[in-house]
Order: sequence, then C-alpha cells, then structure tokens
Amino acid sequence: MSVQANENAYCQPRAAAGPYTKVEVGFPSMEESLLIPFADDPEKPTQTVYGWVPMTTVINVIAKHGGMIAGDLPQGFPYLYAAGLQDEPI
Repeated sequence: MSVQANENAYCQPRAAAGPYTKVEVGFPSMEESLLIPFADDPEKPTQTVYGWVPMTTVINVIAKHGGMIAGDLPQGFPYLYAAGLQDEPI
C-alpha cells in the first residue's frame, strides 16, 4: 500500500511537514478490512484511495501483515520491521 502525507493528500495536518496524525493510503495489494471504513470506493478495495486514515490504523495494518518490507512512512509514524529486517528501517 502507498502511505502519503503532504499538502495535496487527504491527511491531517494537510501540510508539507508533520508530524501527521492521519494520512492517505492508496491502492493496497489486497483487501484490508481495517481500511474499508476510510475507502473512497469500498466496492474496489485495491483500486481506491483511503482518506484521513488514523496513524493507529496504519500501524495496525502494518503489524497485521508482518511489518514493512520497503518504503518510508510520514513524519511522526513509528517504523515496524518485517521479520529478519531488524537491522535497517523499512
């Protein structure tokens, strides 16, 4: 999934810099029930944007799926490592 926060994203604050409390999530590779309440189009869960998703929801999704394997998170978000990748942020 894509996680974004900036002045053009559905995030809080809607600014170029955080820390952010809510972010925009887009186009996850599979349906995720924790994200559905925030979906622009819940009928197409892998082809939609999810606006103003709370940080706790994003962290719970990452943890549920075993941690991040690549990418960055917006300012203020803790990193959760995938198993075997504890030596570097992902």
